[in-house]
Amino acid sequence: MNRKRIGLKHVKLLFIKLVLSLFLLSVAWVLLYKWVAPPATLHMLQRRAEAGAAAKEDPYIKYEFVALEEISAQLPLAVVASEDQLFLEHNGFDFEAIMDAFKRNQKGGNIRGGSTISQQVAKNVFLWHGRSYLRKAVEAYFTFLIEVIWGKERIMEVYLNIAEMGDGVFGVEAASQKYFNKPAKDVGRQQAALLAAVLPNPIKFSAKRPSGYTLRRRVRIARAMGRLGGTTYINDILPEKDNEKN
Repeated sequence: MNRKRIGLKHVKLLFIKLVLSLFLLSVAWVLLYKWVAPPATLHMLQRRAEAGAAAKEDPYIKYEFVALEEISAQLPLAVVASEDQLFLEHNGFDFEAIMDAFKRNQKGGNIRGGSTISQQVAKNVFLWHGRSYLRKAVEAYFTFLIEVIWGKERIMEVYLNIAEMGDGVFGVEAASQKYFNKPAKDVGRQQAALLAAVLPNPIKFSAKRPSGYTLRRRVRIARAMGRLGGTTYINDILPEKDNEKN
């Protein structure tokens, strides 16, 4: 009996050590990326593998991390207007949007997400893509961590750099260079709205050859950017030099 109790205590101790180790590692990982640009994400590696398996002519990932100071203020405004208009107000989760998406998905048809920009960053930087409850739980954990440790400005900076905006094209710098032949800092409102318009499905929608649907989405996003009040709406996450312009 005593041996069983000792064995059980040993298992519990190992479990506690494992949980504590994973917690410390996850915090260290998030802290590192607060200051260091992610060299790649699991999603980028997956897309690279898929491109290689398909024997594409250009299987390489296009990705260049740039600071928020080197990104036009129209771009964060566009993704907020398109993806998450409560980004500056919530703590990582928009529960109303999540419940709305859940109700829609229960009815069948196309599955829709209710993820905030913070949740998308947590998923794309730290996790794999999938729809399991385990992944969603870990996503919520990392969302909480980046909200607490990074803050909104860093979350937006990372999002704009790692979001896929075309087949193998990640981030606004690579997308701006590829589609507009200019750096991200020189992108205007309509071009920013166009990049935001392809975010729901960057493989299906194209900023280079936009369909009628994509162009209509661009118009709606550009209007939403105006209704929000322009770049003044996101002053709290803009670098000082951009704040001075508004």
